Amino acid sequence: MLDLLISGNQPTTVPADTTKISSFFEKLSSASDMSFHELLGQMISGLMHFTIKILIALAIFWIGKWLMKKIRKFVSGILTRRNVELSLRTFLLSLINISLMLILLVIVIGILGINTSSFVALFASAGIAVGMALSGTLQNFAGGVMVLLFKPYKVGDFIEAQGQSGTVKEIQIFNTILNTPDNKTIIVPNGGLSTGIINNYSKEGKRRIDWTFGIGYGDDYDKAKNLLSKMLDEDARVFKDPAYFIALHSLGDSSVNIIVRAWVASADYWNVYFDINERVYKEFGKYGLNIPYPQMDVHIIDK
Repeated sequence: MLDLLISGNQPTTVPADTTKISSFFEKLSSASDMSFHELLGQMISGLMHFTIKILIALAIFWIGKWLMKKIRKFVSGILTRRNVELSLRTFLLSLINISLMLILLVIVIGILGINTSSFVALFASAGIAVGMALSGTLQNFAGGVMVLLFKPYKVGDFIEAQGQSGTVKEIQIFNTILNTPDNKTIIVPNGGLSTGIINNYSKEGKRRIDWTFGIGYGDDYDKAKNLLSKMLDEDARVFKDPAYFIALHSLGDSSVNIIVRAWVASADYWNVYFDINERVYKEFGKYGLNIPYPQMDVHIIDK
């Protein structure tokens, strides 16, 4: 070092390992110069200091365990009150318990004086690796959690989503199972269901049915309107409040179109829809009302 100062050159950087070794030997040298009583006193002081750290770490650990139990009980109560599926509830509680335990262990290790940066970096790296490998699966899992928590639909509802429609047969953590009217099973990932548009036909207790019936030009519109009113009044499944609505909708190319709107219970929607169609087809002819079909009149002019 003296030669370097005399020559005017800058000293080179001393490696970290060499510095640690030098520090260790310096401490060892200073310890050899101390008397037995001084050395014993420092050992006792260091042992007491380490013992206090251990006691504090143990106290923090047991307090943390107690808090974890309270948090787990609180979250379990919330999930139970919201009627979350048992399988999902167990999984979430286990995930929360593991996460809190990892955090508690890092805190305890830090209290003992051990550098926790390496542990945190290891957990972060593992989390990033797992997240990238399971990005799609995790999205579906998160979607399943959202569906089970907020319940945009439930088992037994008839829904339309992601280009598919059917009755919800089962809600799993990653997928929703639909059963179509023709008895096909469709598996829809929950990720898209949680972020996309869902048309739930069973969410409300009542639905409105819309019909459009055509009669021929020259037919009696008032007779057709009265006949449709009679059909709806005689059907006990049609609600009187809100009242049904009948009006002349449009004058088409080959028919006078009458629009009919009526409210029914969601469970009766299709039965009422098909029954009224059948009655219109059978009874319009009895009252001299024609149901026209698209046709084209061709006029030939002989010159």
